[in-house]
Amino acid sequence: MPEIRVTQLQSADPADWPVAPGWRPLVDDFFGSAVGQKLLGFLGDRLAAGASIFPPQPLRALELTPPEAVRVVILGQDPYHGRGQAEGLAFSVAPGVALPPSLRNIFKELARDLGTPPPTFPEPGGSLVKWAKNGVLLLNTCLTVEEGQAASHSGKGWEVLTDAVIRHVAQGPRPVVFMLWGAHAQSKRGFIDAKRHKLLMSNHPSPLSALKPPVPFIGCGHFGQARAWREAQQALAPSDPAA
Repeated sequence: MPEIRVTQLQSADPADWPVAPGWRPLVDDFFGSAVGQKLLGFLGDRLAAGASIFPPQPLRALELTPPEAVRVVILGQDPYHGRGQAEGLAFSVAPGVALPPSLRNIFKELARDLGTPPPTFPEPGGSLVKWAKNGVLLLNTCLTVEEGQAASHSGKGWEVLTDAVIRHVAQGPRPVVFMLWGAHAQSKRGFIDAKRHKLLMSNHPSPLSALKPPVPFIGCGHFGQARAWREAQQALAPSDPAA
């Protein structure tokens, strides 16, 4: 029989949410804090009330992309709130799911900038799991949402954890690329030393802003800039096998 894909959160116990070992101390500190405990209580109450919460694995970005592997950070805001869409990675949707408009624009800019063809459908479709496994930290700043209710879990505590993740990467030993698309992502720029890291900023890829000033997403050239900067960093540090 075909495997049944779980599409929503089943548990409010972080022991059920795997993360890479390098993230474990940071994650454990958060869930041991008053803010983390309050968040878990909120999630447990909402599950007990019958709420459908997405994605099924809130910490999947931290599972697939260990801190020592991070080369690029792309910040999103909120998981998709349609059933079957969110898979725990910013902007990514599960295989076979129709591409949301922002993700279509991401693939459009990738094709324009680097000549990368759009992904085949339905596999992988809009799933960015391959990116995550290759060092792209696809981090939403809020990690859960209720069905049909955008930003419904915003301000409940996730931002304390994800801010800590951003700071951890920004203070790490290796320079990385931060792609900050839209005002919400750009509000985190204060955590990032632009002299050490490559900071790329534009409008959000949403159709509402992708073509508008001051820095349209379509035509921003971020993917090519990131590639060129990464290659320059590798040339400067050829002895670093993780560069």
